[in-house]
Amino acid sequence: MRQVEPPERAHVLLIEDDETIGRHLDASLRSHGYHTTWCRTGTSGLTQAQTDPPDVVLLDLGLPDTDGIDIARELRTHQDDLLLIILTARSGDIDVIAGLDAGADDYLVKPFALTVLLARLRAHLRRRPAASAHQPLLRLGDLTVDLSARRCLLAGRELGLRLKEFDLLAALARSAGAAVSREDLMSEVWDENWFGPTKTLDVTLASLRRRLHEAAAAEPRPVTLPHITTLRGHGYRLDLTPPPDAATGTP
Repeated sequence: MRQVEPPERAHVLLIEDDETIGRHLDASLRSHGYHTTWCRTGTSGLTQAQTDPPDVVLLDLGLPDTDGIDIARELRTHQDDLLLIILTARSGDIDVIAGLDAGADDYLVKPFALTVLLARLRAHLRRRPAASAHQPLLRLGDLTVDLSARRCLLAGRELGLRLKEFDLLAALARSAGAAVSREDLMSEVWDENWFGPTKTLDVTLASLRRRLHEAAAAEPRPVTLPHITTLRGHGYRLDLTPPPDAATGTP
């Protein structure tokens, strides 16, 4: 997985058609040490991302040539480790969920304070993968979570998890068999001062479950896969043995 540069060298791709907002964000990000590229359409943004893959994309949904949700999906398809933040005037729950489900790591509703955006960027970039001391392999049935290499394997086959999906699985795997509160997961996977929508956790966890389930179903033989148990009113627990009513191989 490509290492993300520290903020002073991070490359931010801004996809925003509003001239005033775009100019203001471009200048502000540059003044805070980011290397920025500003594109005014979804098509040009995709082309730029493929030509020079960025560390961060700030994406408006209301683009003149295409819907930003489609752009988010396309970006995520080609770059799993991308930090993708949606900037939009769409504030409804269904819009937030759609954006997160399309692969966004965060969702900011316009108008927003520049200080909030900068704080979110710093928080996300602090939590990106960095070189670290060797960490143990976590083996949970046929699932292996390699914390040092940031790899997840099922029966020896690598799973292409998104960055936050891996972080969430790792957080649960470190405490396998124990209850982990929503607050602790938000703090560990996102940030202790996180003030974005908590549905970010729900959408990411649903996506993680789906990926594990699809990987297990694709195996030629039955596999032993840990089960993510929802603890209503508290959080989640990664169980090494699925509950009696769960199908074999279902996470």
